[in-house]
Amino acid sequence: MDSELRPMSLNVEHLLRTAATLEQALFAIERTPPEDAVMFDLFRNAAIKSFELSLETAGKLIRKALKAYGGSPRSVDALVFNDVLRHAGKHGLLDEAGVGRWLAYRANRNSTAHDYGEGFANVTLKLLPAYLKDVRALAAPLQGVFDAAG
Repeated sequence: MDSELRPMSLNVEHLLRTAATLEQALFAIERTPPEDAVMFDLFRNAAIKSFELSLETAGKLIRKALKAYGGSPRSVDALVFNDVLRHAGKHGLLDEAGVGRWLAYRANRNSTAHDYGEGFANVTLKLLPAYLKDVRALAAPLQGVFDAAG
């Protein structure tokens, strides 16, 4: 069968790759000597961009997973990101504390889009180790939904 005719299987591979990229950027930051400000900035910027990309990817995957629970796909598509996270909690993709953390990650992401200051970037860096754990924890229930729907 031609690959163009095969349905695309949903999986979390790209999400896990963005998590791996973020992890490597964080490792590079840890290994960068304090006097090497340019390399620190480079790795910090890479970490923040990886965070932004993985957050967007997670949102898209959660949205796709929510469609498997029924209801109108258009109504899921119309949800704002924070409501997507709340619905993920209702369906057990995130626990209550997880929804709160993901809402905080999203709020931080919205701020990074408007604040390019060094201080804010360093605040974001402090969130990233916990975020990395949460991204990886989310992958399994998402993949479970995709496998069951496939």
